[in-house]
Amino acid sequence: MMASVASVTEAFIRNAERAPDGLCLRFEGEQWTYRRLRERAENFAGALAAWGLQPGERVALFLGNHPDFLAAYLGTHLVRGVVVPVNTQYRKAELRHIFADAAVRVCLTDRNVRPELEGAREDLHDLGTVVGMGEELEDFLGDASRSYEPELPGGEDLAVIAYTSGTTGRSKGAMLLHRNLVANVGAVCTAWRWTAEDVLLLALPLFHTHGLMVGAHGTFFMGSSAELHRKFDAAAAYDALLAGRVTMFFGVPTMYARLLREAEVREERPRPLRLYVSGSAALSPQAFEQFEHLFGERILERYGMTETIMNLTNPYDGERKPGTVGMPFRGQEARVVDVRRREPVPSGEVGEIEVRGPHVFPGYWNQPDATGESFDEDGWFRTGDLGYVGEDGYFVISGRKKELIITGGYNVYPKEVEEVLEGCPGVAEVAVVGLPDPEFGEKVTAAVVRSDPALTEERLVGFCREGLAGYKKPRRVEFVGALPRNALGKVLKHEVREKLIEVER
Repeated sequence: MMASVASVTEAFIRNAERAPDGLCLRFEGEQWTYRRLRERAENFAGALAAWGLQPGERVALFLGNHPDFLAAYLGTHLVRGVVVPVNTQYRKAELRHIFADAAVRVCLTDRNVRPELEGAREDLHDLGTVVGMGEELEDFLGDASRSYEPELPGGEDLAVIAYTSGTTGRSKGAMLLHRNLVANVGAVCTAWRWTAEDVLLLALPLFHTHGLMVGAHGTFFMGSSAELHRKFDAAAAYDALLAGRVTMFFGVPTMYARLLREAEVREERPRPLRLYVSGSAALSPQAFEQFEHLFGERILERYGMTETIMNLTNPYDGERKPGTVGMPFRGQEARVVDVRRREPVPSGEVGEIEVRGPHVFPGYWNQPDATGESFDEDGWFRTGDLGYVGEDGYFVISGRKKELIITGGYNVYPKEVEEVLEGCPGVAEVAVVGLPDPEFGEKVTAAVVRSDPALTEERLVGFCREGLAGYKKPRRVEFVGALPRNALGKVLKHEVREKLIEVER
């Protein structure tokens, strides 16, 4: 385990000094040693310094997975700048909001997404320069200050402004300090037994917390290596697993579903890895069991969010229970409180999950009111996620507080209904939301993707009779071609709801 450091960047530099020729990244046939990535990062730092970036100013990374994403990330921190990772699926309105809100000064971007940014640029008065990958980037790096000495950031320095996914409204910028990042990655590496010998298959997007602040941070912190993929492709990922080069894979449920489909058409199975991790959305118990059957491994599920990175984890040693997200990491706290009284509730009772610890962000960028509403006087952060704690201490996530359906005075948790509907033959995917209803306030509504075109609403609702109370059964079913999802495959419930409301009009 890395000795005390103020930042993940400092841990990376120490590991680069300790083993400069050690492998850090493998990317599309190229090998990046710690020395090579460090030199590239310091080149970025020198170029940003020559351009005139001041400590605390923001640098946006609006590009896909590439070693230069990580070099720019580290380089920004070596001039004590602040990184703003930007989802490459965002379009003009979203980019305009994020870049203006964070007052971004410099942006590194890919050719294929640059037109979206250029379309919003006339409104972005703080944006001083946009640097494209390729020749333009090399010209920018060629202007690097030769006299600049990299400066490691302090623990209290702002490291990242990570914008929430905006699934319930305008995205907010979560401010993460370097000490938050160090506290979290240290807890993760301890809990998951991460060592310098590990090799991570990293196909998660680096603009997302899961890919950057878990996958890349853990690699840098432990001095291990990662096989970086430009994007997740099930066939390529399966081939990498078969090759036996990696010891860990981190993914989201959509990735695991695609790996399972890939396994069904392959004759050869990968050897068991040291660790498979799933998060960012709920993994169904059926997928958990099918994966164990085909791959011979029990997936470790965990729970995190932009504002806190990792909060809860199933144990590395011990029972990994499907449908649960385990217990708090060492040095962290979690509890469930009544959504109105804000007092802790007994085991088994659903309430809002709150967390506390050194990993929790200090607040939202330029939003003191939102920050104040998110914390109580004792420092507990209100996650907005509903769940409960079992008698065994394992936490279970029930859904988002804002997605809770109240119909006829009864609380309905969408996840509970979805799990029943997913068991109905002919159902491929389902999302349950509440729609306005003049009599009941809200009505339970299901958007269903069929695997069997013959499936009817009557058959689907009838399937629920034994598994759900009458008020929990869908009062309306809409069959759809696909469910809207974000970059990590999480269903966008607000879009589902909006589309169903439009259909009713």
